Amino acid sequence: MNISIDLDTWQMIGLIIDYSIKILAIGFVPEGRRPSSSTAWLLAILLLPFIGLPLFLLMGSPYINRRRHRIQQEANAMIEGVQSHVPDFPEHADLSRDVQSIVRLNRHLTNIPAVASHNRGLHADYEETMRRMAAAVDTATDHVHVEIYITSWDETTDVFFRALERAVQRGVKVRYLFDQIGSLKYPGYLKLGRRLTEIGVDWQLMLPLKPWRFRFRRPDLRNHRKLLIIDDRLGFLGSINMIDRSYQLTSNIRAGRQWVDVMVELTGPVVASMAFVFAVDWYTETDELLDIEPPEDDGDDSALEEEEERNIVQLVPSGPGYTTEPVLRMFNSIVHLAKDRLVLCSPYFIPDESLLEAVTSACYRGVDVHLLVSEKSDQFMVHHAQSSYYQALLEAGVHIHLFPSPYVLHTKFILADPDSAGESLGTVGSSNMDMRSFGLNYESTLMITHGDIIDDLNRLADAYFAVSRVLTLEEWNKRGFFRRYVDNVMKLTSAIQ
Repeated sequence: MNISIDLDTWQMIGLIIDYSIKILAIGFVPEGRRPSSSTAWLLAILLLPFIGLPLFLLMGSPYINRRRHRIQQEANAMIEGVQSHVPDFPEHADLSRDVQSIVRLNRHLTNIPAVASHNRGLHADYEETMRRMAAAVDTATDHVHVEIYITSWDETTDVFFRALERAVQRGVKVRYLFDQIGSLKYPGYLKLGRRLTEIGVDWQLMLPLKPWRFRFRRPDLRNHRKLLIIDDRLGFLGSINMIDRSYQLTSNIRAGRQWVDVMVELTGPVVASMAFVFAVDWYTETDELLDIEPPEDDGDDSALEEEEERNIVQLVPSGPGYTTEPVLRMFNSIVHLAKDRLVLCSPYFIPDESLLEAVTSACYRGVDVHLLVSEKSDQFMVHHAQSSYYQALLEAGVHIHLFPSPYVLHTKFILADPDSAGESLGTVGSSNMDMRSFGLNYESTLMITHGDIIDDLNRLADAYFAVSRVLTLEEWNKRGFFRRYVDNVMKLTSAIQ
Protein backbone atom coordinates (compact mmCIF):
# COMPACT_ATOMS: atom_id res chain seq x y z
CA MET A 1 0.00 0.00 0.00
CA ASN A 2 1.35 3.38 -1.02
CA ILE A 3 0.99 6.07 1.67
CA SER A 4 1.81 9.62 0.63
CA ILE A 5 1.69 12.75 2.71
CA ASP A 6 0.97 16.00 0.95
CA LEU A 7 2.82 19.26 1.51
CA ASP A 8 0.13 20.75 3.72
CA THR A 9 0.36 17.78 6.09
CA TRP A 10 4.15 18.14 6.36
CA GLN A 11 3.73 21.83 7.09
CA MET A 12 1.20 21.02 9.79
CA ILE A 13 3.55 18.44 11.38
CA GLY A 14 6.38 20.95 11.31
CA LEU A 15 4.16 23.59 12.91
CA ILE A 16 3.12 21.19 15.70
CA ILE A 17 6.74 20.27 16.41
CA ASP A 18 7.75 23.94 16.33
CA TYR A 19 5.11 25.00 18.85
CA SER A 20 5.68 21.91 21.02
CA ILE A 21 9.38 22.80 21.34
CA LYS A 22 8.53 26.39 22.26
CA ILE A 23 5.88 25.44 24.83
CA LEU A 24 8.14 22.89 26.50
CA ALA A 25 11.07 25.32 26.49
CA ILE A 26 9.07 28.00 28.32
CA GLY A 27 8.32 25.53 31.10
CA PHE A 28 11.72 23.85 31.47
CA VAL A 29 14.49 26.29 30.45
CA PRO A 30 14.07 28.74 33.37
CA GLU A 31 14.51 25.99 35.99
CA GLY A 32 17.64 26.58 38.08
CA ARG A 33 18.85 29.51 35.99
CA ARG A 34 19.14 33.22 36.55
CA PRO A 35 16.60 35.30 34.57
CA SER A 36 19.18 36.69 32.11
CA SER A 37 20.40 33.21 31.18
CA SER A 38 16.84 31.89 30.83
CA THR A 39 15.86 34.83 28.62
CA ALA A 40 18.87 34.35 26.32
CA TRP A 41 18.24 30.63 25.87
CA LEU A 42 14.52 31.12 25.34
CA LEU A 43 15.22 33.82 22.75
CA ALA A 44 17.46 31.40 20.83
CA ILE A 45 14.93 28.55 21.04
CA LEU A 46 11.84 30.64 20.22
CA LEU A 47 13.42 32.40 17.24
CA LEU A 48 15.31 29.40 15.82
CA PRO A 49 13.90 26.28 17.52
CA PHE A 50 15.63 23.72 15.29
CA ILE A 51 19.02 25.35 16.02
CA GLY A 52 18.44 26.75 19.49
CA LEU A 53 17.14 23.48 20.99
CA PRO A 54 20.13 21.31 19.95
CA LEU A 55 22.51 24.02 21.23
CA PHE A 56 20.63 24.13 24.52
CA LEU A 57 20.74 20.35 24.90
CA LEU A 58 24.47 20.37 24.09
CA MET A 59 25.60 23.38 26.13
CA GLY A 60 22.71 24.50 28.32
CA SER A 61 21.52 21.30 29.91
CA PRO A 62 22.76 20.62 33.46
CA TYR A 63 22.24 16.88 33.13
CA ILE A 64 25.24 16.12 30.90
CA ASN A 65 27.69 16.68 33.77
CA ARG A 66 26.30 14.31 36.41
CA ARG A 67 29.60 12.40 36.73
CA ARG A 68 31.62 15.55 37.39
CA HIS A 69 29.04 16.84 39.85
CA ARG A 70 29.16 13.52 41.67
CA ILE A 71 32.96 13.59 41.83
CA GLN A 72 32.90 17.16 43.13
CA GLN A 73 30.42 16.19 45.84
CA GLU A 74 32.62 13.24 46.81
CA ALA A 75 35.66 15.52 46.86
CA ASN A 76 33.87 18.06 49.05
CA ALA A 77 33.01 15.32 51.53
CA MET A 78 36.60 14.08 51.47
CA ILE A 79 38.01 17.57 52.03
CA GLU A 80 35.54 18.15 54.84
CA GLY A 81 36.66 14.92 56.49
CA VAL A 82 40.36 15.73 56.20
CA GLN A 83 39.95 19.34 57.35
CA SER A 84 37.14 18.97 59.89
CA HIS A 85 39.51 19.85 62.77
CA VAL A 86 40.82 22.98 61.00
CA PRO A 87 39.04 26.17 62.13
CA ASP A 88 37.51 28.60 59.64
CA PHE A 89 40.50 30.88 60.17
CA PRO A 90 43.60 30.81 62.43
CA GLU A 91 42.89 31.68 66.05
CA HIS A 92 45.62 34.32 66.04
CA ALA A 93 44.07 36.18 63.07
CA ASP A 94 42.46 39.46 64.11
CA LEU A 95 39.62 39.68 61.60
CA SER A 96 36.58 41.90 61.81
CA ARG A 97 33.15 40.30 62.03
CA ASP A 98 32.42 41.39 58.45
CA VAL A 99 35.52 39.67 57.09
CA GLN A 100 34.86 36.61 59.25
CA SER A 101 31.44 36.32 57.64
CA ILE A 102 32.96 36.18 54.13
CA VAL A 103 35.50 33.57 55.29
CA ARG A 104 32.64 31.47 56.68
CA LEU A 105 30.68 31.90 53.44
CA ASN A 106 33.64 30.60 51.42
CA ARG A 107 34.18 27.73 53.86
CA HIS A 108 30.52 26.72 53.70
CA LEU A 109 30.52 26.69 49.89
CA THR A 110 33.92 25.04 49.30
CA ASN A 111 34.94 23.40 52.63
CA ILE A 112 38.33 25.15 52.41
CA PRO A 113 39.34 27.28 55.44
CA ALA A 114 41.37 30.47 55.64
CA VAL A 115 44.95 29.66 56.63
CA ALA A 116 48.35 31.28 56.97
CA SER A 117 50.62 31.90 54.01
CA HIS A 118 53.99 33.48 53.36
CA ASN A 119 54.23 35.79 50.36
CA ARG A 120 57.34 34.91 48.37
CA GLY A 121 56.69 37.43 45.65
CA LEU A 122 54.12 38.86 43.26
CA HIS A 123 55.56 38.21 39.81
CA ALA A 124 54.35 40.59 37.10
CA ASP A 125 57.15 40.30 34.49
CA TYR A 126 55.98 37.62 32.03
CA GLU A 127 59.28 36.07 30.97
CA GLU A 128 60.82 36.47 34.42
CA THR A 129 57.82 34.64 35.90
CA MET A 130 58.51 31.70 33.62
CA ARG A 131 62.13 31.64 34.75
CA ARG A 132 61.15 31.92 38.43
CA MET A 133 58.72 28.99 38.16
CA ALA A 134 61.42 26.96 36.40
CA ALA A 135 63.89 27.78 39.19
CA ALA A 136 61.31 26.67 41.77
CA VAL A 137 60.83 23.36 39.94
CA ASP A 138 64.59 22.86 40.19
CA THR A 139 64.20 22.70 43.99
CA ALA A 140 61.66 19.84 43.87
CA THR A 141 62.63 16.61 45.65
CA ASP A 142 59.42 14.55 45.56
CA HIS A 143 56.75 15.80 43.16
CA VAL A 144 55.68 18.67 40.93
CA HIS A 145 52.01 19.23 40.08
CA VAL A 146 51.11 21.60 37.25
CA GLU A 147 47.58 22.61 36.26
CA ILE A 148 47.48 25.32 33.62
CA TYR A 149 44.61 26.06 31.24
CA ILE A 150 46.56 26.85 28.03
CA THR A 151 49.84 25.00 27.51
CA SER A 152 52.25 25.33 24.60
CA TRP A 153 55.90 24.36 24.38
CA ASP A 154 57.54 27.35 22.69
CA GLU A 155 60.68 29.47 23.03
CA THR A 156 59.31 31.32 26.06
CA THR A 157 58.07 28.25 27.94
CA ASP A 158 60.99 25.98 27.02
CA VAL A 159 62.83 27.04 30.19
CA PHE A 160 59.96 25.66 32.28
CA PHE A 161 59.68 22.34 30.43
CA ARG A 162 63.43 21.83 30.64
CA ALA A 163 63.14 22.27 34.42
CA LEU A 164 60.42 19.58 34.43
CA GLU A 165 62.73 17.33 32.43
CA ARG A 166 65.54 17.81 34.96
CA ALA A 167 63.09 17.09 37.79
CA VAL A 168 62.09 13.77 36.23
CA GLN A 169 65.75 12.87 35.79
CA ARG A 170 66.25 13.44 39.54
CA GLY A 171 63.44 10.99 40.29
CA VAL A 172 60.75 13.61 40.94
CA LYS A 173 57.19 12.65 39.94
CA VAL A 174 55.77 15.30 37.59
CA ARG A 175 52.03 15.41 36.89
CA TYR A 176 50.65 17.92 34.38
CA LEU A 177 47.04 18.89 33.58
CA PHE A 178 46.06 21.18 30.71
CA ASP A 179 42.75 21.96 29.05
CA GLN A 180 42.16 20.30 25.70
CA ILE A 181 39.96 22.93 24.07
CA GLY A 182 41.94 25.78 25.63
CA SER A 183 45.24 24.54 24.18
CA LEU A 184 44.01 23.03 20.91
CA LYS A 185 44.38 26.01 18.58
CA TYR A 186 47.95 26.95 19.45
CA PRO A 187 51.03 25.88 17.45
CA GLY A 188 52.63 22.61 18.51
CA TYR A 189 49.54 21.14 20.17
CA LEU A 190 49.58 17.91 18.16
CA LYS A 191 53.14 17.19 19.30
CA LEU A 192 52.75 18.46 22.86
CA GLY A 193 51.65 15.19 24.45
CA ARG A 194 54.43 13.23 22.76
CA ARG A 195 57.04 15.76 23.89
CA LEU A 196 55.82 15.64 27.48
CA THR A 197 55.89 11.84 27.41
CA GLU A 198 59.44 11.88 26.04
CA ILE A 199 60.71 13.88 29.02
CA GLY A 200 58.87 11.61 31.47
CA VAL A 201 55.96 13.85 32.47
CA ASP A 202 52.69 12.13 33.43
CA TRP A 203 50.19 14.37 31.62
CA GLN A 204 46.42 14.39 31.21
CA LEU A 205 43.94 16.48 29.28
CA MET A 206 41.34 18.35 31.32
CA LEU A 207 37.73 18.11 30.16
CA PRO A 208 38.62 16.07 27.06
CA LEU A 209 36.14 15.47 24.26
CA LYS A 210 36.35 11.71 23.70
CA PRO A 211 33.01 10.51 22.30
CA TRP A 212 34.67 7.35 20.92
CA ARG A 213 35.33 6.38 24.55
CA PHE A 214 31.81 7.38 25.57
CA ARG A 215 33.16 10.40 27.49
CA PHE A 216 30.59 13.07 26.78
CA ARG A 217 30.61 16.55 28.23
CA ARG A 218 29.45 20.03 27.43
CA PRO A 219 31.94 21.42 24.89
CA ASP A 220 31.70 24.93 26.33
CA LEU A 221 33.18 23.97 29.72
CA ARG A 222 36.80 24.89 30.48
CA ASN A 223 39.26 24.21 33.29
CA HIS A 224 40.73 27.70 33.55
CA ARG A 225 42.93 27.18 36.64
CA LYS A 226 46.63 28.11 36.78
CA LEU A 227 48.42 26.27 39.60
CA LEU A 228 51.99 25.09 40.20
CA ILE A 229 52.65 23.03 43.35
CA ILE A 230 56.11 21.82 44.38
CA ASP A 231 56.41 19.16 47.10
CA ASP A 232 53.23 20.60 48.70
CA ARG A 233 55.46 23.28 50.26
CA LEU A 234 55.70 25.92 47.51
CA GLY A 235 52.93 27.10 45.21
CA PHE A 236 52.22 29.56 42.40
CA LEU A 237 48.73 30.84 41.61
CA GLY A 238 47.46 33.54 39.27
CA SER A 239 46.50 34.29 35.69
CA ILE A 240 49.46 33.33 33.49
CA ASN A 241 49.16 30.54 30.92
CA MET A 242 52.10 28.38 29.87
CA ILE A 243 52.56 30.03 26.49
CA ASP A 244 54.45 32.91 24.90
CA ARG A 245 52.86 36.24 25.78
CA SER A 246 51.85 36.80 22.13
CA TYR A 247 49.95 33.48 22.27
CA GLN A 248 51.80 32.66 19.02
CA LEU A 249 48.89 33.57 16.75
CA THR A 250 49.70 35.43 13.54
CA SER A 251 47.00 38.03 14.17
CA ASN A 252 48.45 38.79 17.61
CA ILE A 253 52.02 39.03 16.34
CA ARG A 254 50.97 41.30 13.48
CA ALA A 255 49.09 43.59 15.88
CA GLY A 256 51.88 43.53 18.48
CA ARG A 257 49.40 42.10 20.99
CA GLN A 258 50.96 40.86 24.25
CA TRP A 259 49.39 39.59 27.45
CA VAL A 260 49.99 41.17 30.87
CA ASP A 261 49.68 38.75 33.81
CA VAL A 262 50.62 38.07 37.40
CA MET A 263 51.46 35.05 39.57
CA VAL A 264 51.82 35.04 43.36
CA GLU A 265 54.37 32.71 44.95
CA LEU A 266 53.33 31.20 48.28
CA THR A 267 54.53 28.93 51.05
CA GLY A 268 52.75 27.76 54.18
CA PRO A 269 49.49 25.89 54.85
CA VAL A 270 47.72 27.45 51.85
CA VAL A 271 49.79 25.21 49.57
CA ALA A 272 47.90 22.23 51.04
CA SER A 273 44.65 23.88 49.91
CA MET A 274 46.10 24.19 46.40
CA ALA A 275 47.09 20.52 46.55
CA PHE A 276 43.46 19.62 47.39
CA VAL A 277 42.22 21.35 44.25
CA PHE A 278 44.82 19.67 42.05
CA ALA A 279 44.11 16.26 43.59
CA VAL A 280 40.39 16.54 42.83
CA ASP A 281 41.03 17.56 39.21
CA TRP A 282 43.63 14.81 38.77
CA TYR A 283 41.21 12.22 40.17
CA THR A 284 38.44 13.50 37.88
CA GLU A 285 40.56 12.87 34.79
CA THR A 286 42.51 9.75 35.87
CA ASP A 287 40.62 8.00 38.71
CA GLU A 288 43.94 8.10 40.60
CA LEU A 289 43.51 9.34 44.18
CA LEU A 290 46.49 11.30 45.48
CA ASP A 291 47.35 11.60 49.16
CA ILE A 292 45.67 14.60 50.76
CA GLU A 293 47.05 16.13 53.93
CA PRO A 294 45.31 18.84 55.97
CA PRO A 295 46.94 22.28 56.18
CA GLU A 296 49.01 22.72 59.31
CA ASP A 297 50.18 26.05 60.68
CA ASP A 298 53.89 26.52 60.12
CA GLY A 299 54.92 29.01 62.71
CA ASP A 300 54.45 30.63 66.07
CA ASP A 301 51.04 32.26 66.30
CA SER A 302 52.50 35.23 68.15
CA ALA A 303 54.81 35.98 65.24
CA LEU A 304 51.94 37.03 62.98
CA GLU A 305 52.19 40.70 63.86
CA GLU A 306 55.95 40.74 63.38
CA GLU A 307 56.13 38.99 60.02
CA GLU A 308 55.00 41.36 57.29
CA GLU A 309 55.15 38.65 54.66
CA ARG A 310 52.73 36.41 56.57
CA ASN A 311 49.21 36.55 55.20
CA ILE A 312 45.83 35.12 56.10
CA VAL A 313 44.42 33.75 52.86
CA GLN A 314 41.67 31.46 51.65
CA LEU A 315 41.65 29.52 48.39
CA VAL A 316 38.22 29.61 46.73
CA PRO A 317 37.81 27.07 43.91
CA SER A 318 34.77 27.34 41.69
CA GLY A 319 33.30 25.70 38.64
CA PRO A 320 30.33 23.75 37.28
CA GLY A 321 30.73 21.21 40.10
CA TYR A 322 29.90 23.99 42.56
CA THR A 323 26.24 24.77 41.94
CA THR A 324 26.30 27.78 44.32
CA GLU A 325 28.82 29.90 42.30
CA PRO A 326 31.18 30.56 45.24
CA VAL A 327 33.48 33.02 43.48
CA LEU A 328 30.56 35.24 42.42
CA ARG A 329 29.18 35.26 45.97
CA MET A 330 32.62 36.13 47.33
CA PHE A 331 33.09 38.96 44.82
CA ASN A 332 29.64 40.36 45.63
CA SER A 333 30.30 40.16 49.38
CA ILE A 334 33.61 42.03 49.06
CA VAL A 335 32.06 44.74 46.88
CA HIS A 336 29.17 45.21 49.32
CA LEU A 337 31.66 45.47 52.18
CA ALA A 338 33.79 48.22 50.60
CA LYS A 339 33.36 51.62 52.20
CA ASP A 340 36.17 53.84 50.93
CA ARG A 341 37.88 52.48 47.81
CA LEU A 342 37.34 49.56 45.47
CA VAL A 343 39.58 48.45 42.59
CA LEU A 344 38.43 45.80 40.10
CA CYS A 345 40.83 44.45 37.49
CA SER A 346 39.66 41.94 34.90
CA PRO A 347 40.27 41.34 31.18
CA TYR A 348 36.62 40.40 30.78
CA PHE A 349 34.16 42.38 32.90
CA ILE A 350 30.71 41.05 31.98
CA PRO A 351 28.82 41.07 35.29
CA ASP A 352 25.57 39.35 36.06
CA GLU A 353 22.77 41.41 37.58
CA SER A 354 23.94 40.89 41.16
CA LEU A 355 27.54 42.04 40.56
CA LEU A 356 26.49 45.01 38.44
CA GLU A 357 24.08 46.09 41.17
CA ALA A 358 26.75 45.62 43.85
CA VAL A 359 29.31 47.75 41.96
CA THR A 360 26.91 50.57 41.12
CA SER A 361 25.50 50.52 44.66
CA ALA A 362 29.03 50.95 46.00
CA CYS A 363 29.32 54.14 43.93
CA TYR A 364 25.97 55.42 45.17
CA ARG A 365 27.02 55.03 48.80
CA GLY A 366 30.21 57.04 48.20
CA VAL A 367 32.85 54.38 47.50
CA ASP A 368 35.61 55.41 45.09
CA VAL A 369 35.29 52.64 42.50
CA HIS A 370 37.92 51.97 39.80
CA LEU A 371 37.66 49.41 36.99
CA LEU A 372 40.80 48.35 35.10
CA VAL A 373 40.16 46.74 31.70
CA SER A 374 41.91 46.46 28.37
CA GLU A 375 41.35 49.26 25.88
CA LYS A 376 40.71 46.58 23.27
CA SER A 377 39.97 42.97 24.12
CA ASP A 378 41.47 40.05 22.22
CA GLN A 379 37.95 38.73 21.52
CA PHE A 380 35.42 40.62 19.39
CA MET A 381 32.25 39.36 21.06
CA VAL A 382 33.64 39.76 24.57
CA HIS A 383 34.93 43.25 23.83
CA HIS A 384 31.51 44.46 22.72
CA ALA A 385 29.59 42.58 25.42
CA GLN A 386 31.83 44.18 28.05
CA SER A 387 31.45 47.69 26.66
CA SER A 388 27.67 47.35 26.70
CA TYR A 389 27.92 47.82 30.50
CA TYR A 390 30.04 50.98 30.39
CA GLN A 391 27.07 53.36 30.19
CA ALA A 392 25.54 52.12 33.45
CA LEU A 393 28.93 52.01 35.17
CA LEU A 394 29.96 55.52 34.09
CA GLU A 395 26.59 57.00 35.02
CA ALA A 396 26.92 55.47 38.49
CA GLY A 397 30.35 57.05 38.92
CA VAL A 398 32.75 54.16 38.21
CA HIS A 399 36.19 55.32 37.00
CA ILE A 400 36.99 53.12 33.98
CA HIS A 401 40.71 52.86 33.22
CA LEU A 402 41.61 51.54 29.76
CA PHE A 403 44.92 49.67 29.67
CA PRO A 404 46.59 50.67 26.38
CA SER A 405 46.24 48.56 23.25
CA PRO A 406 47.77 46.38 21.86
CA TYR A 407 48.49 44.96 25.34
CA VAL A 408 45.88 42.64 26.83
CA LEU A 409 45.46 43.20 30.56
CA HIS A 410 44.87 39.59 31.64
CA THR A 411 45.46 40.08 35.39
CA LYS A 412 42.47 39.50 37.67
CA PHE A 413 42.23 41.00 41.15
CA ILE A 414 40.02 42.95 43.56
CA LEU A 415 41.14 45.39 46.25
CA ALA A 416 38.78 46.79 48.88
CA ASP A 417 39.10 48.61 52.19
CA PRO A 418 35.90 47.56 53.88
CA ASP A 419 36.06 49.42 57.19
CA SER A 420 37.37 52.55 58.84
CA ALA A 421 39.80 50.53 60.96
CA GLY A 422 42.01 50.15 57.90
CA GLU A 423 41.39 46.46 57.32
CA SER A 424 41.62 45.52 53.66
CA LEU A 425 40.51 42.65 51.48
CA GLY A 426 41.89 41.44 48.21
CA THR A 427 41.59 38.63 45.68
CA VAL A 428 43.87 37.38 42.95
CA GLY A 429 43.67 34.35 40.71
CA SER A 430 42.31 32.95 37.47
CA SER A 431 38.66 34.02 37.63
CA ASN A 432 37.46 36.80 35.38
CA MET A 433 34.51 38.92 36.40
CA ASP A 434 32.19 37.49 33.79
CA MET A 435 29.37 34.99 33.66
CA ARG A 436 31.56 32.35 32.00
CA SER A 437 33.97 32.35 34.94
CA PHE A 438 31.11 32.35 37.44
CA GLY A 439 29.29 29.35 35.99
CA LEU A 440 31.20 27.54 33.22
CA ASN A 441 34.91 27.66 34.05
CA TYR A 442 36.77 25.80 36.76
CA GLU A 443 38.66 28.61 38.54
CA SER A 444 40.99 29.14 41.49
CA THR A 445 40.92 32.45 43.35
CA LEU A 446 42.83 33.48 46.45
CA MET A 447 41.18 35.81 48.98
CA ILE A 448 43.61 37.76 51.16
CA THR A 449 42.38 39.13 54.48
CA HIS A 450 45.65 40.14 56.10
CA GLY A 451 49.23 40.65 54.94
CA ASP A 452 51.53 42.17 52.39
CA ILE A 453 50.09 40.54 49.27
CA ILE A 454 47.51 43.33 49.39
CA ASP A 455 50.32 45.90 49.48
CA ASP A 456 51.89 44.27 46.42
CA LEU A 457 48.54 44.31 44.60
CA ASN A 458 48.07 47.99 45.44
CA ARG A 459 51.48 48.77 43.94
CA LEU A 460 50.60 46.73 40.86
CA ALA A 461 47.30 48.60 40.49
CA ASP A 462 49.13 51.94 40.71
CA ALA A 463 51.49 50.79 37.95
CA TYR A 464 48.52 49.86 35.76
CA PHE A 465 46.78 53.17 36.48
CA ALA A 466 49.94 55.08 35.49
CA VAL A 467 49.87 53.78 31.91
CA SER A 468 46.09 53.66 31.44
CA ARG A 469 43.73 56.40 30.30
CA VAL A 470 40.39 57.21 31.91
CA LEU A 471 37.24 56.78 29.85
CA THR A 472 34.78 59.61 30.54
CA LEU A 473 31.01 59.57 30.21
CA GLU A 474 31.23 62.50 27.80
CA GLU A 475 33.56 60.55 25.50
CA TRP A 476 31.43 57.42 25.75
CA ASN A 477 28.23 59.26 24.83
CA LYS A 478 29.82 60.26 21.51
CA ARG A 479 30.04 56.69 20.22
CA GLY A 480 28.08 56.00 17.05
CA PHE A 481 24.84 54.14 16.41
CA PHE A 482 26.60 51.09 14.93
CA ARG A 483 28.82 50.70 18.03
CA ARG A 484 25.79 50.90 20.31
CA TYR A 485 23.95 48.33 18.21
CA VAL A 486 26.82 45.81 18.13
CA ASP A 487 27.44 46.21 21.87
CA ASN A 488 23.81 45.47 22.68
CA VAL A 489 23.64 42.45 20.36
CA MET A 490 26.77 40.97 21.93
CA LYS A 491 25.35 41.65 25.39
CA LEU A 492 22.60 39.11 24.66
CA THR A 493 25.17 36.34 24.14
CA SER A 494 26.95 36.97 27.45
CA ALA A 495 24.17 35.46 29.55
CA ILE A 496 23.87 32.12 27.74
CA GLN A 497 24.97 29.28 30.03
